[in-house]
Amino acid sequence: MDDHKRLDPRLNPTIENLARAIYVVNRHAKTAPNPKYLYALKKKALLKLVQEGKATKKGLHFSNNPKLSQQQSDVLVLAGEYYFHMPPTKDDFDQLPHLGSLNSTYRNPKTHMSLTKAKILLQNYVGMKEEKKPKSHNYRTNKARTYEKPVFKRLGESYR
Repeated sequence: MDDHKRLDPRLNPTIENLARAIYVVNRHAKTAPNPKYLYALKKKALLKLVQEGKATKKGLHFSNNPKLSQQQSDVLVLAGEYYFHMPPTKDDFDQLPHLGSLNSTYRNPKTHMSLTKAKILLQNYVGMKEEKKPKSHNYRTNKARTYEKPVFKRLGESYR
């Protein structure tokens, strides 16, 4: 099958492949140890698609998980055949209709694309690079763990 070539990020940065890549990045960001970069990549790609007229903002939805407030709204964006939510701007509240609560029966189509391919495609599209952090060393990795006998002191005696 030619399926892997069709989804190869270097070959086709089409609207459908970009939407699939955003879907994959968004799905992985929900469980990533550090999701900030993935969410930033998703937001930048969606904003660029909207700016280029390849995606449309449909309206506002009440958020299922509001932060500190009782109510919070998210912008519903249609890219290809996929729907996404992103944080609203002040202009969005003036320009977009409010659609009420989220329809939990609708699901985006399933897709098969690796996170690596999705990230490469979106990074090439928006011109963003992930900064690799040097691994932080834990105090346990630098010194060998040795057994230390517990010190028992009488009540009121100092441990030093």
